[in-house]
Amino acid sequence: MSNFIVTTARKFTDDAENLAVETAKKLNLKFVRRENFSLDALKKIHDAENILIAKNNSLVVSTENGELFFHPNTAHLRIKNLRRGLNDRLIDATKLSEGMKILDCTLGLGSDAIVESFVVGESGKVVALEKSPALAEVVRFGLKNFSADNEKILSAMRRIEVVTTDYLDYLKAAEKNSFDVVYFDPMFRRPVEKSSGINPLRPVADNRPVSSEAVREACRVAKNFVVLKENSRSEEFNRLLFKIAEGGKYSSISFGVIDCKNLEWKK
Repeated sequence: MSNFIVTTARKFTDDAENLAVETAKKLNLKFVRRENFSLDALKKIHDAENILIAKNNSLVVSTENGELFFHPNTAHLRIKNLRRGLNDRLIDATKLSEGMKILDCTLGLGSDAIVESFVVGESGKVVALEKSPALAEVVRFGLKNFSADNEKILSAMRRIEVVTTDYLDYLKAAEKNSFDVVYFDPMFRRPVEKSSGINPLRPVADNRPVSSEAVREACRVAKNFVVLKENSRSEEFNRLLFKIAEGGKYSSISFGVIDCKNLEWKK
């Protein structure tokens, strides 16, 4: 995190400055006053690659690829479709239902976690892991403070437990069969060209490929399934021994599934 500094927007309230100071302290980063400097100037002055900006009731990361901020994005539409009785490919692959527990190893911007939380409901649980402290804080703050008219979606957002950690460390420490499902949505080895909206995420995200060790630990922790989301053309499914789930024939995205209930070494 040494390549980060924390500041405010040029025009800011006392609350925004307090948020910037508190966030810098929480993440052990340097807070700098914005004054009238441009973001590029601040980066040069403080030798920073990325800037975490406290705005009015939101946190934003300025990276070389653009601004990164929390928004439910497609989660609203996906939940709307689920309520209309339509399918969601992630939910189909994970076979999530009310009351289940899912470990989302790669929180990212949180859209999948919101849908997961909506499906498992108040009696279920979503634990979402994120290695990048800045990204985790942006999404954690957004999940807690984002406002919308739809109470069911807001409730789903508020229930998500965000943990800043390396997912392999978390998996190793977790008990056997402590979650129904473990889910990976890593940065794709072969990026989807049309996904330009994800570009600001790349400089701060965990870009490592999922390891065989992580998959084995996930299989130990998951009672039912381990699910991997990847580019449809990816070789990761074969490398990590995932069976590609049916559906989305013409989609650029595929889901791979390992049925943990049928693993001989777990019995």
